[in-house]
Amino acid sequence: MSMHILVTGGTKGIGRAIVERFAKEGFDVSTCARSEEDLKDLETFFSSNYPNQQLLAFRADLSKREDVLKFSNEVKERLGTPDVLVNNTGVFLPGAIHTEEEGNLEKMIETNLYSAYYLTRSFVPEMIARAYGHIFSMGSIAGLTAYPNGGSYAISKWAMLGFTKCLRQELSPFHIKVTSILPGATYTASWEGVDVAEERLMKASDVAESVWGAFRLSPGAVVEEIVIRPQLGDL
Repeated sequence: MSMHILVTGGTKGIGRAIVERFAKEGFDVSTCARSEEDLKDLETFFSSNYPNQQLLAFRADLSKREDVLKFSNEVKERLGTPDVLVNNTGVFLPGAIHTEEEGNLEKMIETNLYSAYYLTRSFVPEMIARAYGHIFSMGSIAGLTAYPNGGSYAISKWAMLGFTKCLRQELSPFHIKVTSILPGATYTASWEGVDVAEERLMKASDVAESVWGAFRLSPGAVVEEIVIRPQLGDL
């Protein structure tokens, strides 16, 4: 029986790289995105490259709790509780706390934090019952170091790190691993149009390899946090 990974926001960037890395190892995949077109593109790729593996590509806006619950229910019905859960969905809106647009905080907390909170709660009871699972939370170096124009994005990522630390303590007695991924500048759609050379940024595949490496450890070991930065430092 194939193992199963759930990656939120798995059609682009880091999420897509993680989907492809685990699919390469024979995993069935559940993912979601807001764009129907992006989901269809992933379905085409998956059917061409992994015809013997299952893919659930579900349209959902995970900033909305009702969409999170619809997605989790669909996953349970179609593929069951995942062996690996990657809370990757996120949005970045730059701005200073005192001048950013009204609603920025709410949008980024709902997307970057609440989505992970509600989705994790949907699957943890089953993971506890079988005493197995690995949960990854996609944070950011913005959740470690304050920087200008980080604003509500940094707030959401500091909160994400706190959520993950608490979760790790709660779930370790049940043999469920919890890992924080804290990447620096990574070449994704968020950097399109920015006057920065692509080679100055990390590749999404670098982050995916880190997730895969952490997952492959023996049951008696866990990588609690992975901080991964461009070789030449933060931007």
